[in-house]
Amino acid sequence: MSRLRLHTERHAVERIGWLRAAVLGANDGIVSTASLVVGIAAANSTKAEVLLVGAAGLVAGALSMAAGEYVSVSSQADTERADLARETKELKEDPDAELSELTDVYVRRGLDPALAAQVAVQLTAKDGLSAHARDELGISAATTARPIQAALTSAATFAAGAALPMIVVSLCPVTGMPLIVSMSSLVFLALLGAIGARAGGADIAKAMVRVTFWGALAMAVTAGIGTIFGAAV
Repeated sequence: MSRLRLHTERHAVERIGWLRAAVLGANDGIVSTASLVVGIAAANSTKAEVLLVGAAGLVAGALSMAAGEYVSVSSQADTERADLARETKELKEDPDAELSELTDVYVRRGLDPALAAQVAVQLTAKDGLSAHARDELGISAATTARPIQAALTSAATFAAGAALPMIVVSLCPVTGMPLIVSMSSLVFLALLGAIGARAGGADIAKAMVRVTFWGALAMAVTAGIGTIFGAAV
């Protein structure tokens, strides 16, 4: 008689709650701060001026990211709670219709009607709301909105990302600063893309190309603006 061998699997989707906020925060921290200091440096500013503007951008950006993530993810959480409240009410008022609805979900996923009905009955008996949340609404413990987690993660990773070009600014000479900061920031972005892709189980090369392209574009535009205004002054 064969015995079932149980094993534990961990999937990348379990990290989606914090991974998205972390990658977004770090990427925005590197790109926005590097673009800012590159633009200021290209305008013939002193190192002290570049550092001051960069530090202000770091603080303001981290706070902005935290507030933005909290508000947006809170809106998602409010929507999820409203959907769950509606499902709770419908399960109480018309359980037969909800059972039929859940059965139809499983039929559309490939189960034959008899088996789909059996699965729906058993899952409803155990926890009908969880079954509807997961299979009808797409709400699960792995993907549910967590506003505070998203806000703190975004703020912390933005500050960490922004600190990288600031360190380069503090170490490099004013002459050639725009190029040095740009090149080093592209390296940081490539590493971030690789780390984010590895954590999420995605294609590493594609992620590296994506983040470095948009980062290079942002820094090129701000450097051009800084050069134009610096020459005008």
